[in-house]
Amino acid sequence: MRICLRPGEGHRRGNVCLGVGERGQATPHQITTLINHKDKPKKSEKTLHAIQKVGQAVSAAVGRFVAVGEAIAVENEELKEEIGLACFEARRAGNAIAQLTDVVNPEHLETDGRSTVFSDRSGMVKAARMLLSSVTKVLVLADRIVIKQIITSRNKVLVTLEQLERVTTFQEFVHIFSQFGNEMVEFAHLTGDRQNDLKDEKKKARMAAARAVLEKCTMMLLTASKTCLRHPDCESARINKDTVFHRMRYALEQVIEIVTDTWPAGDSQVLPVSLYAGIKDFKGRVESLRDSLYPLPYESMAAQLEAMVEQIEDFTDSAYTSHEQREGILQLCHLTRQHTQQLIADWTCAQSVKAKDATEEMELSVLKTCQSISELRRELHKVAVGRATDLLKLHSDQLTLQTLKAAGNEGNLEAVAEYARTMNEQKEQLVETCRLLCHISGTEPLEITCIHAEETFHVIGPQIISAAQTLALHPSSKIAKENLDVFCESWESQLCDMAVLLREINDVFEGRRGDKRTYLSLPRPGKHSANLKTAKAVKLDSEEQTTMAKLGLELRLLTSDVDSEVDRWEDQEHEVVRQSQSISSMAYSMYLFTRGEGLLKTTLDLFHQAEMLSEQGLQLHSYLQALSSQLLDEEKAAILPDTEKLVSLCQQLQMGAKTPVQGKSATFQKVESSIQNTKGILSAVVFLLPVCSKLIRKYKLAQGCPQTWRDQQLPTAIKEETLIGKSTNGFGVSSLEQHMANLTFLESK
Repeated sequence: MRICLRPGEGHRRGNVCLGVGERGQATPHQITTLINHKDKPKKSEKTLHAIQKVGQAVSAAVGRFVAVGEAIAVENEELKEEIGLACFEARRAGNAIAQLTDVVNPEHLETDGRSTVFSDRSGMVKAARMLLSSVTKVLVLADRIVIKQIITSRNKVLVTLEQLERVTTFQEFVHIFSQFGNEMVEFAHLTGDRQNDLKDEKKKARMAAARAVLEKCTMMLLTASKTCLRHPDCESARINKDTVFHRMRYALEQVIEIVTDTWPAGDSQVLPVSLYAGIKDFKGRVESLRDSLYPLPYESMAAQLEAMVEQIEDFTDSAYTSHEQREGILQLCHLTRQHTQQLIADWTCAQSVKAKDATEEMELSVLKTCQSISELRRELHKVAVGRATDLLKLHSDQLTLQTLKAAGNEGNLEAVAEYARTMNEQKEQLVETCRLLCHISGTEPLEITCIHAEETFHVIGPQIISAAQTLALHPSSKIAKENLDVFCESWESQLCDMAVLLREINDVFEGRRGDKRTYLSLPRPGKHSANLKTAKAVKLDSEEQTTMAKLGLELRLLTSDVDSEVDRWEDQEHEVVRQSQSISSMAYSMYLFTRGEGLLKTTLDLFHQAEMLSEQGLQLHSYLQALSSQLLDEEKAAILPDTEKLVSLCQQLQMGAKTPVQGKSATFQKVESSIQNTKGILSAVVFLLPVCSKLIRKYKLAQGCPQTWRDQQLPTAIKEETLIGKSTNGFGVSSLEQHMANLTFLESK
């Protein structure tokens, strides 16, 4: 059982939510209304019934709260007594409030029959205080349980991680990785809930960064471990694997530090002052001189400016800053220094004549100093954002990654070494650019995200080079090729994240906080039209988020299974291969939708993609039906059940995608159904691919098949826009038993 401490959520399946504030439940405002209610000699019937209704609502909400708290106590023996006592006090306070607001209570009637509700104001205050104290205590105790759950889950992951690091056979690896995948899914759910509950934006950003590392490293761990098992004497493969394990352990520790709010000795979590923060503080101090001529030690203002100029050297000393940009920044620094010195002189003069208000000369100096420091900030922002934009454009074709892959596939170690130097240079450029973006990011959460991006590029760059070296040493190894692909995908994913980060930094600079897409948001259904407003995102509740995350993860893993089976085909241009790849690609774009990423932006996009996928599946079915007509009865029986299952699932997906629905709940159910059917289609394809490969090899039925075969083929041309590219940011956690069972193909490799 998981516990969510969120206001406005009740007791849901799979979670225990302690909260008030839903329709029909008590709110702090209602309790405050009861306490602050004015005592009047006479009250109307309407007022009396309103008071009673509020009291009953408070009592009912407390009852529900206590029931959930008691359920938690039963499952947590070590805190059972404390939670039980707090629940008892809360129930007693709720009952007291209900009695004090009961209109028909005989104690509240005078001799003339007039009600005296609320004559005991002190009793209401006492009951409210008891309620507040007991509810707070239950929440604090429940929070301790949540923290304990996360720590316990982390410890389980660490134990399994250590076992994975020591495995020596594929069979043992598959077995332990299955357990590891399930544990990581549990940990992801617990930490995801905790991240949503965090109120401190800095902690939330740190948690998001740590969880992002775990997401990306899980898939890297899979391929890096496979490569080490396949090539145990390869030093570059071992280095890659060790780095992944180290990063995962470090990220796990970071999560625990955030959850428990404890940090290692000497590890300060105070961020270094960025240029943005320094400029903002400096400008605020300058402007404050207008209102009050407080004793300002001019040395401190001059020292603050010089400290900022020293930080600006990150921009001016960079080899990638153009001469014109460097000169522009230095001129603005000089101008700001001049205006600041003049301001200090005018302030000293005003102090000497004991002026009560700022003089005209001083007012002019304030304006000039503020203007010059603002221009400096704009120039720094322009340089950093321009650098990042240019780099993202430069890396859009991924030419360096492609050349590294090609050199590795050819076994050309010299070419790998040459392209590795280019890769290192690009890595250094990106690391430095992230550092500059951190200076001008505008908020502490964005600073943390910039630091995370800097660390990610710094680590993944050398890992890609190591993976390319491994492939160059073993160019015929499919596992080594897969390993390099995964690391390259992670690099591409981080570039996509950097583009999002850049947009958010621009939003802050321009005064827009940026309408971030709600995590796992579900846009409202509507028709595509240039004249219609963009559909607003609807926030999913925690249960729906969990469901969508699980479905998306399962879909991601099934696409990996399809890709793995496709890679084993000798003829990569075969019709079955091409159609299976198309299905996998479209399913992957649906997975990205569940994460709020990719090119599918609305539910309409998703349903359209589902229709295209179903059509592709039906084409594959027609092709397989033609194949079966060439087979013996025994062989035909091996593929017919799954081909019929494939056509049934495709028809269900097509009909469901075309069925119109209205409302958030119905739309969510349609999305869920579409992804479930897509999963079924992928499962059928995963089963059919190796069977068809075996049969086609046996009968040598490839593109040069008999006329009866060719006549039954359907055209397979697919519009380019229906195929969404796989720029991964996936959570490579193998949580499904089916996925883990399919991993047994590792042994045959």
